[in-house]
Amino acid sequence: MKDIKVLFASSEVSPFAKVGGLADVVGALPVELNKDDIDARVILPLYRKIKIKYQDELQFLGWKMVHMGWRSLYAGLFQIEKNGTIFYFVDNEYYFNFDQLYVEYVFDIERYCFFQRAVLDFMGDFMNFEPNVLHCNDWQTGMMPMLLDAHFKKHGYHTNVQTVFTIHNLKYQGVHSIDVVREMLDLPDEYLRDEFCIKDRAINFMKAGIVYSNSVTTVSPTYAYEIMTDYYGEGLNYTLQRYAFKVSGILNGINDLEYNPETDEKIPMKYNIKTYKKGKAACKKSLQEQLSLEVNPGAPLCVMISRLVDQKGLDLLLYVLDEMLYDGMQIVILGTGDPYYERALADTAARNPGKMCACIDFDSGLAHTMYAAADIFLMPSLFEPCGLSQLVSMAYGTVPVVRETGGLKDTVIPYNEFTGEGNGFSFANINAHEFLFVTKYACDLYRNHKDVWDKIVKAGMKGDYSWKKSAGEYAGLYSLITGIPLPEKKETPKPVEAPLSAEGDAEVKKEAPAKKAPAKKPAAKKPTAKKPTAKKAASKKAAAPAKTEKAEDKKD
Repeated sequence: MKDIKVLFASSEVSPFAKVGGLADVVGALPVELNKDDIDARVILPLYRKIKIKYQDELQFLGWKMVHMGWRSLYAGLFQIEKNGTIFYFVDNEYYFNFDQLYVEYVFDIERYCFFQRAVLDFMGDFMNFEPNVLHCNDWQTGMMPMLLDAHFKKHGYHTNVQTVFTIHNLKYQGVHSIDVVREMLDLPDEYLRDEFCIKDRAINFMKAGIVYSNSVTTVSPTYAYEIMTDYYGEGLNYTLQRYAFKVSGILNGINDLEYNPETDEKIPMKYNIKTYKKGKAACKKSLQEQLSLEVNPGAPLCVMISRLVDQKGLDLLLYVLDEMLYDGMQIVILGTGDPYYERALADTAARNPGKMCACIDFDSGLAHTMYAAADIFLMPSLFEPCGLSQLVSMAYGTVPVVRETGGLKDTVIPYNEFTGEGNGFSFANINAHEFLFVTKYACDLYRNHKDVWDKIVKAGMKGDYSWKKSAGEYAGLYSLITGIPLPEKKETPKPVEAPLSAEGDAEVKKEAPAKKAPAKKPAAKKPTAKKPTAKKAASKKAAAPAKTEKAEDKKD
């Protein structure tokens, strides 16, 4: 039986419903936690496309009426089990029977107020699952720690449930008028105070999550620090400073079942670290032909796969784009977003046929091919809580050029020509020419220093970007806030290599006396596993709470 039980609440979860990186995180992390003997489950809205696609797999668990101010509304509960993980879905056609996840901001506030109330009403006996930890994600679930306190714990329900609130992007906070939200969530006046959930005379869902949760996490250690400053804090930096003792940063991972060049069915040729030169060359040629670029293996192929918004550094790129093309780079952009950026990129591509392609769309197959085909991945973000594209690009042997912010700073080690260390390139300031010069330096190494480039590529491909390490850190955090020890991992004893010490030899002989071999042909003695000595057992015992200490150290 698993002791730690976690329920993730999120507005989007891959593979069921996805708009951004939030879906990737909540789709992959619980699956990894379940491998580590933690009972992790997920709950999300039942959007129309989920209902249509998975109608044969959805299992109906029941329904109830959820209070929303003066109204009582139907909420159904369904479940699916996938990848060893149970996913729950909250059904209400008025709120969730849409193809798109996010409809209109004011209506979205109402939709996710309903979702949060429904999750808390279903939690426990109704879904036959009482979590120790309720893990909330972004503003769409930010009011749940407060609602848990106001409507349940004060009345003796869910008293042992601890809460974690993860900030994936502080920019989007869920802000609406006090009177409307108070009615929908039935909030007592004692909670409607500036120090709790009110900011600038409105209710702020993100602020409520920060104040009322037991622990606040962000998706990278650097972003956890950055959001406490005026520039990155989006007006909540003072609140975060006040609660810094419970804020920590844990890096995201990537789904290595989906993003692995050795097994990826979406790329023209599969490859690994030993065969990457041949594989990437084939993928590059295929992409150049597909997008009507000049088929030139010597031209540095730079790609960008992104939402086309100012956060992603599009202004920096546009400022020096013509100069990059003049320098001989080929550039491919994939994504949608702000019409201004879409038009500007399309216009530049039209002026530079054979050198640039702007794909104003999102195509998963094309994205995979771009990761595999490119030499350089461009990510000049103004801010980036974690970022997944730089991790995927390195796994595919594509070298990232990033700005030193958030998770980009934590994951991309800039190449050092004196030590030879590094898995990419970075620049510090929000400066277009600094971005240009670093990219040109990377292109020079690609063209003229193949041995150096090979070393950088391999350093990136050797990295472990899976969820395993991050899941271990989250498990340690859950253990810390609940007081429940983590399950001990069983270690397979390693065979002892000869020669053995006198003490070790004595122990082996005592454990399993060796049979006498024939005199004529002595048999080689097989190494046997040592029993752990008292000293070793003691050190193993002492190491048991190490994860808890690690999570505690990550607090500010």
